[in-house]
Amino acid sequence: MREGIFDKLKKELPDIKKDILLSEYTTFKIGGPAEYFLITTKEKEIIRAIKIAKRLKIPIFVMGGGSNLLVSDKLIKGLVVKNNIKEPMVLMKNNIIKAPGGIVFGKLVDFSIEKSLQGLEWAGGLPGTFGGAVRGNAGAFGGEVKDSVLNVRALDNNLNVRKLSNAQCKFSYRSSVFKKQNWVVLSASIKLKKGEKKKIQEISKSHINYRRERHPLEYPNAGSIFKNVDFKEIPLKFQKIFLDKVKKDPFPIVPSAWFVIGAGLVGKKIGKAQISEKHSNYIINLGGASSRDVLKLIDLVKQRVRKKYGIALEQEVQFVGF
Repeated sequence: MREGIFDKLKKELPDIKKDILLSEYTTFKIGGPAEYFLITTKEKEIIRAIKIAKRLKIPIFVMGGGSNLLVSDKLIKGLVVKNNIKEPMVLMKNNIIKAPGGIVFGKLVDFSIEKSLQGLEWAGGLPGTFGGAVRGNAGAFGGEVKDSVLNVRALDNNLNVRKLSNAQCKFSYRSSVFKKQNWVVLSASIKLKKGEKKKIQEISKSHINYRRERHPLEYPNAGSIFKNVDFKEIPLKFQKIFLDKVKKDPFPIVPSAWFVIGAGLVGKKIGKAQISEKHSNYIINLGGASSRDVLKLIDLVKQRVRKKYGIALEQEVQFVGF
């Protein structure tokens, strides 16, 4: 039966492959084989692939740059589509840039700087694709994607291409309508402001250097594991302890790393996965870590932090295939 499905897929999607290890496509270097795997380079290809998968009633998962993902080591059933749409970025009137969802976010940041436009310099060094950043309303250093988005073109669950305004995107902390409804971000337009190229460049570079110094980029990882904690959500009896740790991101938060430190879990290992000693909101793959190793560490952190501080940490990484 499954062989019959592959033949049907192959007939309509000639570039499709089977049993491709997703560990090759995730920044964690973790992930089992995709039953069927397709890299799409054009918008019409991704729409066609999803349409065919739905018609054949097989599961479908669309991935971007592979960051912010924890993929199971087991077989990922159905079709995994890698959004590799990299049509040219276009600078339009009024300092508006239109960019495809599959482009590396860092390239969009560089493009905006090259055009002396400010508004994305906070994202210097941020991994992943532009579409993924829109989907998760990525943010750092007080900036967020939602601050610049003018409109987004996305594929909904009924295979309709929709154009949504910033308000219709329903952006919230590290989330959006695209994440909640599991819609595919095809492209988006952002509105920026004219600025001084050298100054914008310096800010972006300072953030890139900060990440190199403070984050364990020398090991495979998925980025921040947990969302930061809204200061208001911290029980009153613990707020005083964390007063000097409050940051604006973009509202008052306490970085989750401090709760991991407080729970005494820095450097904790399970199998070949470890809570980073460099930045405790990162779990690193020391080489050969399994998805189960990482999952156990995530569960351990949640349990210890809840027990000690009464806080339910929410993971930022997306689980696939569990």
